[in-house]
Amino acid sequence: MKVLAVSGSPIENSNTDRAVKIAMEATGAKKQEFFKLSDYTISPCNACLGCVETNRCIIKDDGVMLAEKAYKADIIIIGGYTPYSTIDSRTKAFIERLYPLHHRHGLMAGKPGAAIITCAIPPGKEGMPPACESGLSAVQYYMMEEGMKFVGGVTISGNVPCVKCSSGIQCQVSGLKMIYGPDATVESVGINTLEDDTDTVSALKKLGEDLVKTYYGG
Repeated sequence: MKVLAVSGSPIENSNTDRAVKIAMEATGAKKQEFFKLSDYTISPCNACLGCVETNRCIIKDDGVMLAEKAYKADIIIIGGYTPYSTIDSRTKAFIERLYPLHHRHGLMAGKPGAAIITCAIPPGKEGMPPACESGLSAVQYYMMEEGMKFVGGVTISGNVPCVKCSSGIQCQVSGLKMIYGPDATVESVGINTLEDDTDTVSALKKLGEDLVKTYYGG
């Protein structure tokens, strides 16, 4: 059993990275590969259909290698985050570049897959965009359209970039203030760290276990 896991987060050792690895390791698979997409060059799909006959993209970059990894994997875990309340561009480009595997043979069909999405807006936050749901849906619908078995998704509480920005509380477009109110500060909101959320860590481990059960027909 081979597991491929990717993270669209460009932050070094990010919450997204660590969450994806927890789920991947919970599969217990002997062959596990993790790819941080910011380390690779992946252009979006050009919609040229140059891949129809060969099931291989004609764009010469790392997207070809990653699609080959996805084809050879038995389980796929896709991790991303939600800038502007939708899936990040690297994760979206990765998904688009799996399109060559679609034509004629449906090479991804039947494979178990899962989504792990980090979002700074808490789920169900009144008056705010449904960032977590939007990110999960982007991955889920890709897997649905490819005939994969979407096992489930886990959302991670992330942090808006404002927590590291030197402009501080003077900023007129602060994400902290947008989400938590005009009096919000880094100190009052705090920094979300994955390992502090034991329920989410447990959910990630269960997701990995469920992927294996689905793979074996459970």
